[in-house]
Amino acid sequence: MPKRRLPIPFGAAALAVAFALLLPHTAAQSQDNNDTLAKIKASGAITFGYRESSFGFSYLDGNLKPVGYSIEICNRIVEAVKSELKLPAIEIKYQAVTSANRIPLVQNGTVDIECGSTTNLVERQKQVAFSPDIFRYNVRMLVKADSGIRSIADLQGKTVVTTTGTTSFRLLREADKGRNLEVNNLGGKDHSDSFLLVESGRAQAFVLDDILLAGQIANARNPKDFIITGESLRTENQSLMFRKDDPAFKALVDRVVSGMMKSGEMEKLYGKWFMSPIPPKGININYPLNAETKEAFANPSSKGI
Repeated sequence: MPKRRLPIPFGAAALAVAFALLLPHTAAQSQDNNDTLAKIKASGAITFGYRESSFGFSYLDGNLKPVGYSIEICNRIVEAVKSELKLPAIEIKYQAVTSANRIPLVQNGTVDIECGSTTNLVERQKQVAFSPDIFRYNVRMLVKADSGIRSIADLQGKTVVTTTGTTSFRLLREADKGRNLEVNNLGGKDHSDSFLLVESGRAQAFVLDDILLAGQIANARNPKDFIITGESLRTENQSLMFRKDDPAFKALVDRVVSGMMKSGEMEKLYGKWFMSPIPPKGININYPLNAETKEAFANPSSKGI
């Protein structure tokens, strides 16, 4: 005797059909969200993520317009996208990001490419993708020149500020190497906020990428009051950041960035932003091209650390 099939309740059947229909749509939608070139072609626009106070890299000028080394590299990428998509123009929109929210804003599509000062970490590659390194630097600390602080050991009992969302405090802990360093940690909302905590005396040291610390000192009211000192906690690398699982956009970004390095254009751009007077105050950060960044230009890589 043939087995009888139990009838599926109407509500359950409808739900099953709806779910089956939704699956391909959801997959296609997810794929579309990761196709940056298709998104740009459809909208005629691209959104840059920028930092408000990563001086030299990505910050606001006197007219509150985002400028800097990273912004200019992103502008070159837009020119390549225009050529690739055969578009006469692409509108550039700007979205301010912080160390804390930059990755989520790239992931959810609010930002198409982050033109800031982000370290390319292997652990972050699980969430986002990166260009070849555009800069390499050492993580050190900024202190007042008369503070007497010259090494990690001198931080015993002191208050140290790190910008929220950066790896700086973790690196300080790793560098401690069992010396049982006791410090109080404060979190600044951005790099300028962190610097102000040292300037006002609420913190005795600010741990960050030395190039970004140099930018803060160059823009201080009394630059001679501050120094960058101490052991290097780690050599790190900065890259442009964008959505992962988007091979076409990744290939275009890599082609542009690597091409700028091989042609010498990147080194000229470096000289413009880190070895020359820059807006809004005409201050020169005066940070010569280091050996690590020269190596990055000679052998472009987005491997991460």
